[in-house]
Amino acid sequence: MIRLENVSYSYAEGQTGSLHNITLHIRKGECILLCGASGCGKTTLTRLINGLIPHFFPGKLSGEIRVDGRNTITTEIAALSDIVGTVFQNPRTQFFNTDTDSELVFGLENRSVPREQMKERLRELTEDLHLEHLRGRSIFALSGGEKQKIAFSSVCASDPKILVLDEPSSNLDTAAIEELAELIAKAKSEGKTIIISEHRLWYLMNLADRVVFLRDGVLEKDFPTADFCSLPSDEIEAMGLRCRDLKEIIVRESPVSLTENYLDVKNLRVHLGKECILKDLSFSARGGEIIAIAGANGAGKTTLARALCGLQKESSGSIILGGERLSSKKRKQCSYMVMQDVGQQLFTDSIWEECRLGIQKPDTAQIEYALNLLGLSQYKDRHPLSLSGGQKQRLAVAVSLICKRKLLVFDEPTSGLDLSGMKEVGRLAKELSLHGSILLIVTHDVEFMKHICSRILVLSEGKITADLSGEARETVEQILRGEI
Repeated sequence: MIRLENVSYSYAEGQTGSLHNITLHIRKGECILLCGASGCGKTTLTRLINGLIPHFFPGKLSGEIRVDGRNTITTEIAALSDIVGTVFQNPRTQFFNTDTDSELVFGLENRSVPREQMKERLRELTEDLHLEHLRGRSIFALSGGEKQKIAFSSVCASDPKILVLDEPSSNLDTAAIEELAELIAKAKSEGKTIIISEHRLWYLMNLADRVVFLRDGVLEKDFPTADFCSLPSDEIEAMGLRCRDLKEIIVRESPVSLTENYLDVKNLRVHLGKECILKDLSFSARGGEIIAIAGANGAGKTTLARALCGLQKESSGSIILGGERLSSKKRKQCSYMVMQDVGQQLFTDSIWEECRLGIQKPDTAQIEYALNLLGLSQYKDRHPLSLSGGQKQRLAVAVSLICKRKLLVFDEPTSGLDLSGMKEVGRLAKELSLHGSILLIVTHDVEFMKHICSRILVLSEGKITADLSGEARETVEQILRGEI
């Protein structure tokens, strides 16, 4: 079905992700997991398969690529899109409509499918993929998990032979990831060939037939999944990969040195339109803590983060920092937020200038320290938007260290990060906590919560329903799944 013979590729702009002498054969109906560190070439490999390389991303390409018998270099991308459907890491980048029904049939409309046939296909999709609760809704009102499901379903609507998924779980909660796994399993049962580029491995161990491991653009290992699962955990860690089973994660205790920096949130209520998202929510936090804010997609985590940073006005309640009740304007001045869609907060032409932006007297030594800590110093002259998704995340986190604000809120800072990137964010979080910053991390990443965070607040239906510290953090996975 897919054949790559001695394929090498490098981007014209010199960005990371080059591939060197790749030979890979994928049979019809196989489910392949692509894994490896950020920048190893996983996304590049998916772009070779779906035709975005060379038709959209120019560069130096050699070797032969055939998909369903077609040479992807000479076949137009429109023809390839009939065979290969792609779900990108950020589903918003592939939406063309403002409502879900129109998005689901968008590909069919582009193929001039008759109206009655489109209606029938929409009915089939709704039934097969359980989309009833998503029909007729605004795209902008969907949670991250719901957007990912619409993106997946709209690709499936055109019934491609091959599905390519690039980091599909990066912004999903535990329940949504398990639902994604069900969708992949259904597509596999229908005989589709599936290629998944992923850092989160645990939900794919019962789905993937083979695990393809890339390192620095080279295909280093091609395992049957059973052989991959039998590797010792220390070997998996040496490969720079995340855990294969959430049960492998052990809560790690680290001493917490509390400071006088104190946050007190009392009876916070926030409305978005007519809907009440946060409902009399209350909690407190101290400098020195690393606090995770967990919960299902749509529970109100990002709304809480935006309210704390003054980006969303509260309807009632108070936010007190250091004994002073803060207006939204003052909260903007003393807080910093790393957004979930980090590309929205990168503005300059180089990483170095991004670290200096908005700081009257930038500390050169501090900038160099932060970039070295997060492995970005060698890219300091690169344009921020030319970085991989994980590298962009690390840049935004580095800026948070440089700006020295009292309240730091990270919204999914490990989204799309490999094991090394997750550990680097963890090291930075600990560094910030030692400086006395109040650190709140909105996250779905159970591995990160257990390894790094000293405390976990679970948000459900606009309220804090669990406050876990110490050994109680072991139960977070069960709480998120609704088992406790």
